[in-house]
Amino acid sequence: MKVGVVGAGMVGSSAAFALALLGIASEITLVDRNSDLAVAQAEDIAHAVPFHSHTIVQAAGYDGLSGADVVILAAGVSQKPGETRLALLERNAEVFRQVVAEVLKAAPDAILLIATNPVDIMTDITFRLSGLPASRVIGSGTILDSARFRSLLGRHLGISPQSVHAHVLGEHGDSEVLAWSSAQAGSTPVASFAAQIGKPFTDEVIAAIDNGVRNAAYKIINGKGSTYYGIGAGLARIVKAIAGDRRELLSVSAMTRDIVGVTDVALSIPRVIGSAGIVTELIPELNEAEAEALNRSATLLKTTATAVQI
Repeated sequence: MKVGVVGAGMVGSSAAFALALLGIASEITLVDRNSDLAVAQAEDIAHAVPFHSHTIVQAAGYDGLSGADVVILAAGVSQKPGETRLALLERNAEVFRQVVAEVLKAAPDAILLIATNPVDIMTDITFRLSGLPASRVIGSGTILDSARFRSLLGRHLGISPQSVHAHVLGEHGDSEVLAWSSAQAGSTPVASFAAQIGKPFTDEVIAAIDNGVRNAAYKIINGKGSTYYGIGAGLARIVKAIAGDRRELLSVSAMTRDIVGVTDVALSIPRVIGSAGIVTELIPELNEAEAEALNRSATLLKTTATAVQI
């Protein structure tokens, strides 16, 4: 599988690094408006490859994306002092107008995997700009938030997070919804499992886990300026599902026709990912409070996306 990465900053390069070390892609091409950065990142990653895989890593212009099966979009501009979120979004939409056109010119059959934040809005924008079916425009969404949720649940229960099945829904951001009511340890609801082992989910424990998931990015940003390793691994996991047609259920963002009464909005719910992109989606069973919270999240995202002029 050939994977393109547009945007060779920390997120794009972390994704490329994870893909290369895991040997998921046979070829990775890095593209950046700063060609020296793309070359430097490609060379650095290529020097790590002999220790773990056989992936070819290179830098190129957009024409180097020809034949790519998946293209990760990690490009974008930073917020200026005093700039509104909407103004930033409109500038990023203009960047994506150029990027998406160039990517599809070189790789018209590629699945587009969006990592640029705010990822749900940028997924919506990419969907509108590209004209591709929703199944081929995938945002990283809450894949990382869901991993954090599973990690903290597993830590409390004393089990591997890989034995925990739980999802964060809606926005990758402040309005995200932790779906406690459907979370399971193995095939057992987490609340029942916790009660059986004498570690019940008290209000304090629930609040601590919610805070740990919801504010993880802020803690990391305060400490080192930005997050990139976690999302890099998450992007690699999505590409792995596509490369192997693994039909894995992952919490990713995509244009959603109807969710809790809100239509045509890009947000995260569990989706089956295979070689064609999104195969199908799952609407999880929610309690009343979760459904209301998801409605608020979806409404916020749709309102913001609708305001962005493209």
